[in-house]
Amino acid sequence: MQVSGFQSLWTTSVVLAFSLPALLGAKGSRAVFYVSPAGCDAWSGTLPIPSEEMTDGPFKTLDRARDTIRTLKQHGSLPDGGVTILIRGGIYHITRTLELTPEDSGSRRTPIVYQAFNDEEVRLVGGKEIRGFETVQDPRVLGRIDGSYQHEILQSDLRAQGIWEFGELTPRGFGEPICPAGLELFFDDRPMQLARWPNRGWTKIASVPAGKNSGKFRYEGDRPKRWTQADDIWLHGYWTWDWADSYVKVKSINTKAKQVTTHEPFGVYGYSPGKRYYALNILEELDEPGEWYLDRKTGILYFWPPKKLDDSKAFVSILREPLISMKNTSNIVLRGLTIEVVRGTAVEIIGGRHNTIDGCRLRNIGNLAINIEGGIMNGVVGCEICQAGDGGIHLAGGDRKTLTSANNYARSNDIHHYSRWVRTVRPAVMVSGVGNSVSHNLIHDGPQTAILFSGNDHLFEFNEVFNVCCETGDGGAFYTGRDWTCRGTVIRYNYFHDICSPYTGGAMAVYLDDAASGITVFGNVFHKASYAVVIGGGRDNLVKNNVFVDCGLAIHVDARGLDWAKKHIAKGGEWNMYEKLEAVDFDKSPYSQRYPALATILEDQPAAPKGNVISCNIHSGGEWLELTSKVPRNIITVEDNLITADPGFIDLANLNFQLKRDSPAYRLGFESIPMEKIGLTPDFCVKRTALPN
Repeated sequence: MQVSGFQSLWTTSVVLAFSLPALLGAKGSRAVFYVSPAGCDAWSGTLPIPSEEMTDGPFKTLDRARDTIRTLKQHGSLPDGGVTILIRGGIYHITRTLELTPEDSGSRRTPIVYQAFNDEEVRLVGGKEIRGFETVQDPRVLGRIDGSYQHEILQSDLRAQGIWEFGELTPRGFGEPICPAGLELFFDDRPMQLARWPNRGWTKIASVPAGKNSGKFRYEGDRPKRWTQADDIWLHGYWTWDWADSYVKVKSINTKAKQVTTHEPFGVYGYSPGKRYYALNILEELDEPGEWYLDRKTGILYFWPPKKLDDSKAFVSILREPLISMKNTSNIVLRGLTIEVVRGTAVEIIGGRHNTIDGCRLRNIGNLAINIEGGIMNGVVGCEICQAGDGGIHLAGGDRKTLTSANNYARSNDIHHYSRWVRTVRPAVMVSGVGNSVSHNLIHDGPQTAILFSGNDHLFEFNEVFNVCCETGDGGAFYTGRDWTCRGTVIRYNYFHDICSPYTGGAMAVYLDDAASGITVFGNVFHKASYAVVIGGGRDNLVKNNVFVDCGLAIHVDARGLDWAKKHIAKGGEWNMYEKLEAVDFDKSPYSQRYPALATILEDQPAAPKGNVISCNIHSGGEWLELTSKVPRNIITVEDNLITADPGFIDLANLNFQLKRDSPAYRLGFESIPMEKIGLTPDFCVKRTALPN
C-alpha cells in the first residue's frame, strides 16, 4: 500500500493517540506492536488482527514498525520493558534492506525486539514466488532438450511477473572477492541445481598442452558436442590444488581438438592434467529432476520439478543487498524469524553493541548468512544456518593493536550444508580480530573448513564437528596459519569425528598450518579423523589432555620453516611473516607482556618449531605421533601421554569416551573432559530444515 503525505501525518497521530500516553505512563511494562501480511501501514499496529470494521489493526511492513519506534523515541523515553514487534506468520517479500541505525537502538533496560508471534512461521524472503509454469512449446528450445524427457520440463516467464534483473554468473572462488550471486531458484525450501554435467561428481582435465597458465585445456570424451548453441557456459573446478576452487567462463570450445578456452581470470593456480571440474548453466544438460536454467535474453526460466508444483512453492532470489542491516545499533534482537532467498548476505551487524540474532533460521542465501563486523557483545545464538553460498557466520571484532577483546560470539547454532557456491575458504564460521568466541555449535556437512580463524585470544569450546573437509584435500576443520602474532586462542572441549577426505593431503581436525603459533588445544575428543592435530612448523603450541580414538594419525609436527617453506617464512617471503610482526609491535606492550615468547622470537631461530608441548593425552587406535626428520627432538616436549595402555573408556562401543575411575590416565595428570556439555544447549529451539542425506 502506498501511503500519501496526508496518510503519513494521520498515521503518526493515530500511533500517538493509540499508544504514546499508555506506553509512557506504564512503568515496568513493554510496548507491543504487531505486523501482519493482512495489516495496513496506516493503522496503529496495536492489534494482532484487523478490527471487524477494518479501521485498525497490525502494520503491514517492518519498515512501518521501525518508524513507529523512532516516533516514540522522539516524543519521550521508551517504557521500561522496551518495545517488541510481534510479527504474524506468513511470507514477507522484502524488496529493499530493512536498515536499522543508532536511532533504532534500545538499551539493556529497554531492548528493541523483532519477534515471531507465538512461534508462527515468519518468512522474510528477499525474492519472489514465481508461478505460471507451463509446458515448453518453442521448437527451438525443444530441439536442445532430449526428447525422452521434454514433457517433464516446464517454463515460467519471469518478465511477465515483473522480474527484470537477473544478475550474472561471475568469477568467484578461492582468492576472489565475495560478490552477490545471480538469480537462483529455490523449491521446497531447497536450492535447485543449475543445469550441469556431470550431474554428480566430476570430469577431469585430459591434458594442458599449451601450459597451465594458457587459459586452455583439453577435455575427455565428447559431451561438449551437445553444447554448440549454449552461449554462457561456466566451469567449476579444483584446477590445480584440492584446497582451491574457482568458477571460470568458457570463451570457446573446439570440439575437433577437444579443447576449452576460458575467459580471464583463469582457473585458480592454472589448469593441471587430471584435475576435476564440471560444467554448468547449460540448457542441454537440464536432464534430471531438480535442475533448472534461465535464458537471460528472454527471461524464461526452465525447470524440471522434483515433485508436484502444487506441493511446494518456487521462489527466485532478487535482493542483492543485506535483507536486514544493523549499523552502530545497540540492544536490538531478531528472534524466531526465517530469513531466506537473497542473492547477497542475509543479515549484517556493523559496529554497535549487544545486538543478537536469536533462534532464527537462515537458509538459501547467495553469500554469507550473517556478517558481524566490529562492535562488542554482538552475537548469534540458537539459530539454524544452512545452504549459504559463501559460508555461515563472519565474526570479526576487537583491536589487534591493543589486544582489546570484542566478545562477539556464535553460540548453540546448527550450521550445515554451507559453502554451496564457493567450496574453499568459506567456512561455517570465520573469526578474526581479538577475543571472540564460538561455543556449543553443531557444525557438519561442509566441503571444507568449519572454523577459519586469525587474530588473538579467541575461544572455541564445546562444539561438535563432523562430516566436514570431505570435498577438499589438505584442509582443516579448525584452521589457521601464516602469522606468528596470532596467539592466545584456546580450542577446548570440542568433539571432532568422522573427518576424512579422499583427496591429496587428506583432512585434519585441528590444522595449525604454516607456522601458526601460540595456540592451546586442550581437552578435545578426536574420533575417526584422518589427521587429528597438525602443527605445521609453528611454535609454542600446547596439545594437552586430549583423547584420540581411531584416527589415522593423532599428532603431526614438522619443521617446514627449516625445509621447503624456508623461503616463504624468510624476511621478504610471500607469507609476510616479518611484516606481520612489525604491524603489531610484537616486542612492545601489550604483545610483549601477553606473549613473552613472541617478544624474543627473532633472537631464537624463528623458523624452528620451538616450544611445542604434547602432554597428558590419551591415544587409542591409529598412529600416535609423527615428528618429521627436520624437527630437532630437543626442542619438542612430549611427556606423560597414555599411548599403549587401555585407557578404560566407559563404553567405547557406544562412543562414550568418558573414563572409568581407575583409568591409568588419571595417574598421569589427565583431567576429565565434560563431554555432557558438548553440543547444542537449550538455546537451540529452531525447527530444522529438512534436507536430503
